[in-house]
Amino acid sequence: MRPMTNSPLTPGIVPGRLPAAAYASNFGDHEPALDAHEARVAADRCYFCHDAPCITACPTDIDIPLFIRQIATGTPEAAAQTIWSQNILGGMCARVCPTETLCEQACVRETAEGKPVEIGRLQRFATDHAMAKGKQPFKRAARTGKRVAVVGAGPAGLACAHRLAVHGHDVVVLERRAKAGGLNEYGIASYKAAGGFAAREVEWLLEIGGIEVRTGVELGRDVTLDQLKAEYDAVFLGIGLAGVNALRAAGEELEGVRNAVDFIAELRQSTDLSKLPVGRDVVVIGGGMTAVDAAVQSKLLGAENVTIVYRRGQDKMSASGHEQDHAVQTGVRIIHNAAPVRVIGNGKAEAVEFAYTQDGPGGLKLSSETFTLKADQVFKAIGQTLAGQPKDLPVDGGKLAGAQATVWVGGDCAAGGEDLTVTAVAEGRDAAEAIHARLTGA
Repeated sequence: MRPMTNSPLTPGIVPGRLPAAAYASNFGDHEPALDAHEARVAADRCYFCHDAPCITACPTDIDIPLFIRQIATGTPEAAAQTIWSQNILGGMCARVCPTETLCEQACVRETAEGKPVEIGRLQRFATDHAMAKGKQPFKRAARTGKRVAVVGAGPAGLACAHRLAVHGHDVVVLERRAKAGGLNEYGIASYKAAGGFAAREVEWLLEIGGIEVRTGVELGRDVTLDQLKAEYDAVFLGIGLAGVNALRAAGEELEGVRNAVDFIAELRQSTDLSKLPVGRDVVVIGGGMTAVDAAVQSKLLGAENVTIVYRRGQDKMSASGHEQDHAVQTGVRIIHNAAPVRVIGNGKAEAVEFAYTQDGPGGLKLSSETFTLKADQVFKAIGQTLAGQPKDLPVDGGKLAGAQATVWVGGDCAAGGEDLTVTAVAEGRDAAEAIHARLTGA
């Protein structure tokens, strides 16, 4: 990545730090798809275990040995059907799932050789191949006459809507943003799903029919939960987490300090990355996937120095080791065991002061020893909350609870949400099956 000649002399948060050609290169597909020959070779490494631990490790319970065998025998369309029957967003999950901590970590080849079968890349090969062939293979059952409202067009909501449509129910999806897709569209690094894949997958999913998507509709502002319960036979809430945790550090309100999720969303929707401003010295506070995505993309936009600072040790970071390694390889520095004390600046962020931390039996404690990092741009990536959600939702301890008879909940907003696309898909799918059983008495 080569900065423009004057880039080292350009202070502040400015656009256009790189030559025009660098943006396409930096934000292209960072892990190209397997071709047919590569896929067959990769599939041949699978033992096709009878009691495959990879299936147990997959939140959506995909029959992984079966779909890999189908690839090995030259029937990738059948492999895609096997995947989609459990995970209708299998194409995106193949791109963004932390397979290295899920199915591939459980792979027998990983245990024996330290090199698992490339399950994620094989899943992408099958789903991409089948999507390129034409429409999805699912058909609607006869209409039941039942109507279900799905609030939130993210992975959980879309998976729920699709499975309900397959069963013959009519579904109306209400989405507060301008596009469907949720975090797949707004919240992941663009190089993980290049070429507008998230939008194309949503369009493909909606081909099932029976699903109406209404964008720009927000629960609590445009419609209440009571109204939805009165109008529809069932309601599924997959609203995600709209609030962002505060740093609770002095100077948090200074210009240049912003939420990492907003930065990523802005980047994802940008049609010209050369016009997207980025700082020269960027500090990202947090230890999860959002922190890594914000840091790596800042570097790819031309930031000179990018540092992730996490308050606990490396073993406590929720970002996978694979993602951490990718960040470091991109040029991002990661500092552990440090927490922000204050953001320094006169109107604008200029630096961040951190205190070293000790994580013991009594919890996290800040030491008296501090250090300062230069920063003209600071991203907060320390978790999201239900803050700001409407007051008529069933809430239990800050988490939604599906205690009401006609209301189901899934995805990140549900109690115990794991912030994984694949888990959200599983919860949306399973909620749809529960709703179908309730509506039909099955």
